[in-house]
Amino acid sequence: MKYEANGWALAPLALFLVIFIGTGLSLTMNGTNMAFYQLSATVAILPAIAWAVWMGKGKIKDKINIFLSGAGESGIITMCMIYLLAGGFASVAKAIGGVESTVNLGLSIIPASMVLPGLFIIAAFIATAMGTSMGTIAAIAPIAVGVADKTDIASALLMGAVVGGAMFGDNLSMISDTTIAATRTQGCEMGDKFKLNFMIAIPAAVLTVVILYMLGEGGQVLQQGTYSLVKVLPYIIILVMAVVGINVFIVLGAGIVFTGIVGLFAVADFSVLKFSQDIYSGFTGMQEILVLSLMIGGLGELIKYHGGITYIISFIGKLTRGTKSTRAGEFSISALSVLSDLCTANNTVAIILTGGMAKEIAKSHNVDPRRSASLLDIFSCVIQGLIPYGAQILLAGSISQLSPLEIVGNMYYCFILAFVAIISILTGFPRIKK
Repeated sequence: MKYEANGWALAPLALFLVIFIGTGLSLTMNGTNMAFYQLSATVAILPAIAWAVWMGKGKIKDKINIFLSGAGESGIITMCMIYLLAGGFASVAKAIGGVESTVNLGLSIIPASMVLPGLFIIAAFIATAMGTSMGTIAAIAPIAVGVADKTDIASALLMGAVVGGAMFGDNLSMISDTTIAATRTQGCEMGDKFKLNFMIAIPAAVLTVVILYMLGEGGQVLQQGTYSLVKVLPYIIILVMAVVGINVFIVLGAGIVFTGIVGLFAVADFSVLKFSQDIYSGFTGMQEILVLSLMIGGLGELIKYHGGITYIISFIGKLTRGTKSTRAGEFSISALSVLSDLCTANNTVAIILTGGMAKEIAKSHNVDPRRSASLLDIFSCVIQGLIPYGAQILLAGSISQLSPLEIVGNMYYCFILAFVAIISILTGFPRIKK
């Protein structure tokens, strides 16, 4: 269905950000503790949804159905199920002492100064193998929280390293949804797109590792602890399954079951009833981000219905008509990816929505399809890792009990990747062989 371009359709999203971020900043300046926790994002988004339902022509009933269809989109429901499984696994692993044992084992092997780059590299490796940043964050974030309790390294910095590594892998992986969407819309092979991405992502990753090492160089272990290898087994199992490339639902589901079995045999007061209670406790801990993700999905669908995405595509198209340089085309494709992801908070959906226009720009500006696919994926990855209402940041914030903005402020990889990608466009690197 083709929607008429309408810039006003983007206003409800702006309203949500002004209410949520503005309230947090205002309370911070007034000296309020935990300022960004005072107003829940799930409440802050309600006026935006009401405005999006009210605006434009058509029956209210029809627009409510459009909102519900967006909330029930398969990608949104997939994220919500990952939230639940991640919460269940983290809760059970913590209850049996698995997180503490894993952290203590890691700190006994790895110097505190290497924890930050170590977490980034591990998350990057797992996400590349598994093809999902969400599954990676679900597996590694609880360990980062445990490290924060045992060291003097800031929790937000640790979470930034984990999410950054997860976004690296999600962007590069051959089985990632974003890779598949980008290559299919641009008509190129995944292997060719991977090679171009690799040349941009690796320098960004190396710079990130160096910065994380410098930031964590003075880190110290404040509390030494003991560990049980049996309790570490669930983490080893899910990491191996992830590296092998098993579906994230199977990885997390099997992780919950195996962690429960370990608890029944290794923890004296752990029972089947306690196991079920811990799973449910993990589910309820994910309630806020689950509801917010549903609402953002519905709001994004209303923005599309009212012509917000069409407006962005039309706006970028008008900017590219005056010039035909390859560099202008590449910046236009990148801007398409950025703006659409800001509106949808879903990098895969953003690529699918703008892929057709990106392909037209690529043809008219002599941009290689492999290059356009790479830029679409890279810039959607950058924005997805920096928006405080994105699924990855929300999941990390829920696990670590941090404000999304605290994590965003420590997302060094995404900032560096954006910088390297812009330099790549300006210099024409890497050179592409026809």
